[in-house]
Amino acid sequence: MNNSHAAASLSRRGFLAATGGVAAATLLAACSGGTSAKPIKFWNMPWGGVDFAPTDKKITLAYEPAGDLPPATYQSVQWANFTTTFASAVASNTGPAVSSGSGTQAFQFSKQHHIAYADDLLDSWKKNGLYDDFLPGVLDAMKTPAGYVAVPYNLDMRVLWYRKALLEKAGVTPPTDWQSYLDVCESLKKIGAYGFGIASGAQGNGFQILVGLLINNGGGLFDAEQKPNCVTQDNIDALDFVVEMVRKGYMDPGSVGYSTTNAYSQWKADKFAMGFESPGLAQQVGGEAGPDMYVGDPLVSANGKKGALYFPNNIMMYTNTPSQKGSEAFLTYYYKHMSPLWTKNTGIGLPVLKSIAATKEFQADPNAAKMISVWQPICKTWAAPGGAALFSNVTLVDSTPAMSTFAQSVLSLKATPKEALTTLQNTLVSQMK
Repeated sequence: MNNSHAAASLSRRGFLAATGGVAAATLLAACSGGTSAKPIKFWNMPWGGVDFAPTDKKITLAYEPAGDLPPATYQSVQWANFTTTFASAVASNTGPAVSSGSGTQAFQFSKQHHIAYADDLLDSWKKNGLYDDFLPGVLDAMKTPAGYVAVPYNLDMRVLWYRKALLEKAGVTPPTDWQSYLDVCESLKKIGAYGFGIASGAQGNGFQILVGLLINNGGGLFDAEQKPNCVTQDNIDALDFVVEMVRKGYMDPGSVGYSTTNAYSQWKADKFAMGFESPGLAQQVGGEAGPDMYVGDPLVSANGKKGALYFPNNIMMYTNTPSQKGSEAFLTYYYKHMSPLWTKNTGIGLPVLKSIAATKEFQADPNAAKMISVWQPICKTWAAPGGAALFSNVTLVDSTPAMSTFAQSVLSLKATPKEALTTLQNTLVSQMK
């Protein structure tokens, strides 16, 4: 479902983790309507393939505001240096009234008092049915003590994928728990394929896979007070599972330095037969391998639990708006009319609205449908296990050097699970704000 490359996928979430640079934005359109009112500036990211921005622009510029509310303009902001684009614009009061961005961006800007909370908007959606249309739990990820900092927009998650033909060649069926996963890996090894496909280099996302397995076992990185709590038995047990796979040769030794592009090549070359990856993996791999890729079931962990990591990307409103009512009216229109972004297969991530997920066009992709029906209900955010709502300090673990170091130390066997978790804990505590 997501056709953008993995490096960008990391940047979407790691707002402060990304490096700065020269701002890069592409202006796609101007004002709609015939009013002289200062418009609602909507900035959106290129979430999908080549069809996404034109479709998104068309939806936006078709907005016809009621009464004297302002119309909307559209601007597509590229992922390259997007942190600088937003930070500079917001600081100079030249930024958007409404935008998407990284999954943690709203939590950062809210601390700087630039975010207009979405509580009133969501209250109005309780009356028109939109509120009840959201998938379970996704709104909770946006709720802070001060209010809802944003509205969920699209979902990214790390789910189990497998190559059907390779499992059949090995004479096995897809695993359902950690032990059967190890058993399948052993059978795949005999045919020269790796069962734990992962990429943990500088342009990889291996740290996300490891955190997903921590969550799978009932663990995670933060407690209920939103403070790091890494060195737990649940986490150690999960990493012991990973270390067992590495020691038994179920992981490609090159994975420690692989980018996600390297990993796609290994999937395509029949070397990776199973692994945890993003919703768009089959499309990214493509070729003959793409149609042979299937989403498996969530695994039951050693603790008898299910769980996975996901990233609820969102749309936020800013205090710098020509009209707060105008911002809310535009978003109401947008959410009621954004279904073509999914039904026309533009490559955006998974939908947050049940009505879009139920369309025949979306259901035509059985992998995407399974991610919504089976995986989304058991997914948790970076805030796990302490809570569901994101917060500003999750940026410490979102595409940061500390997380890459953590994953590489585990996968290279240079540190025991407890040692790696202890180092991560100490680093996070030292960086807390």
